[in-house]
Amino acid sequence: MIEKTHGIFLHAVKYSETSLIACIYTETHGRQSYIINGVRTKNSTVKAAVFQPLYLLELEIYYKTGREIHRIKNARIASPYSTIPFDIRKSTQVMFLAEILYKCLREEEPNTELFDFIYHSLTLLDLSESGTGINNFHIWFLFNLTRFLGINPSRDNALISNFFDLQSALFVSHEPLHNQFTDKHITTLFARLFEIDSSSIERLNYTQNERKLVLEKLLEFYKIHFDTLGEIKSLEIIKEVLR
Repeated sequence: MIEKTHGIFLHAVKYSETSLIACIYTETHGRQSYIINGVRTKNSTVKAAVFQPLYLLELEIYYKTGREIHRIKNARIASPYSTIPFDIRKSTQVMFLAEILYKCLREEEPNTELFDFIYHSLTLLDLSESGTGINNFHIWFLFNLTRFLGINPSRDNALISNFFDLQSALFVSHEPLHNQFTDKHITTLFARLFEIDSSSIERLNYTQNERKLVLEKLLEFYKIHFDTLGEIKSLEIIKEVLR
């Protein structure tokens, strides 16, 4: 059965000399894998160039319930990016976030709110002109993504607590008995994220060192709650680019 849907490209691996198996987060079926035969040949109707990190796609797919790998009839860019491919700060963040999403999004069922959040956030990054907003976008995105993944920190006591417990996702007054928590300075930086929405990312004016500290703790938080995360290969690249 042929269906039309939207998708966000996450990852691909080579399958034979001319084909790919692509992992795409779709609007109607969640995370899915698709084989695209002959995509790396001149005469292919589906162009390999559309399968770039977090590109927003319009898809025609052959979908059958129960199959692990489906097929794509056609794929084209739904909303072409105007700045992300040409701004190294943006393209590096997109590559980094694609790796995180590929490892965290496992559900093969629709989640319209999550799909819309990712889709509209990427559009926002593409349109952003604010230097601080661009440099700290990935921090804002990862923090807000937790709401859709079911691991979001509780806002209770965020402004008056000395520590953020990474295991319980709670702001606490006393130092936890384990070592997975943030100190007072990083706790304050974390709490600031609750005040930032998509229209005010430019107010998230972390310094380079603050951005590094918050990102390290955010990734530690993700690793506690997602054992699929593992090593983030693009982490050192994003640290180097957003110096």
